[in-house]
Amino acid sequence: MTGYLHILQPGLQSTVQDLGRVGFQAYGVPVCGALDSMALRLANALVGNAAGAAALEIRLLGPVFEVCDGPLRMALAGAQAEIEVNVGGETQRYGAWRAIDVPEGARVRIGALTGSGCAVLAFAGGIDVPPVLGSWSTDSKGGFGGHEGRALAAGDRLNISNASALGPCLALPSAPATDGEVTLRAVPGPQADAFTEAALEAFFHTPYRVSREADRMGMRLDGTPLTFRGGADIVSDGIVTGAVQVPGSGLPILLLADHQTIGGYAKIATVISADLPRAGRLLPGATLRFTAVSVAEAEAARRVAEAELQRLIASMAPVRDGAGLDLEALYGANLISGVVSGL
Repeated sequence: MTGYLHILQPGLQSTVQDLGRVGFQAYGVPVCGALDSMALRLANALVGNAAGAAALEIRLLGPVFEVCDGPLRMALAGAQAEIEVNVGGETQRYGAWRAIDVPEGARVRIGALTGSGCAVLAFAGGIDVPPVLGSWSTDSKGGFGGHEGRALAAGDRLNISNASALGPCLALPSAPATDGEVTLRAVPGPQADAFTEAALEAFFHTPYRVSREADRMGMRLDGTPLTFRGGADIVSDGIVTGAVQVPGSGLPILLLADHQTIGGYAKIATVISADLPRAGRLLPGATLRFTAVSVAEAEAARRVAEAELQRLIASMAPVRDGAGLDLEALYGANLISGVVSGL
């Protein structure tokens, strides 16, 4: 059974994303995918999907939509936002980091995000769009993937593969902590030798601020200009997500999910994969610092991040709305001599 969302207001930039279109950069195709892959995986876990199921990435302000042709289960992860579900003129309000069962005909509004510049709204069964090169992610610049290769617009119909929602709605016991000033770990290179010692010292020991020139492709950073031993230009070579390239202005650019596949500016460092979700959450005006780590330290950090993600998923428990008894949780508990274990 497939239901759909009738988009009434699209939000500022809502696009279908998954874990990315891997394996095609040699042909000039960006990876794309969710800016916050951790939020994508948590949102999908809350509704019982596979980790990389297609979901809706929201930037700053969420959409308003009507649920059509059947009920659905959804969950928002990655940022706090007020979720309003209006049924027959009565409105229920919910928060993020939990699953919500929404009936057919409901009108849903996702409010402004707080604590992050992006969030992920997942639906049980996933968003039903045609895969392109093995991925459902939207490549807005290429105009393909996701929903018609673009952000949502008012009047769109977004199909949802309504898998049967089994069991109670799940929630995280507490929301993951939001960051204050962010420190991103980065491996120096691949053209770190193109910069002076003073530039390397400044990059790894002084703060930067995210400028207003920031989108899914990357963010230009304001701060101490970096100096070159020669010039900024190099023979164009490959770029990975998290690369920090520095044009002639000396102000670094942190490249994100929709980055180009090759570039001709020297790259001073590469943000490690474990910290890319934190980078994707940054808002214009946010302060960040970089700290240098080795490849071995980056690999260890990736293992720690994965273990933390699995811990969060394992901690998900049935939602308890209202003051009544949660009978499913009660029946599933270990009751011995009147002592309740695990509640």
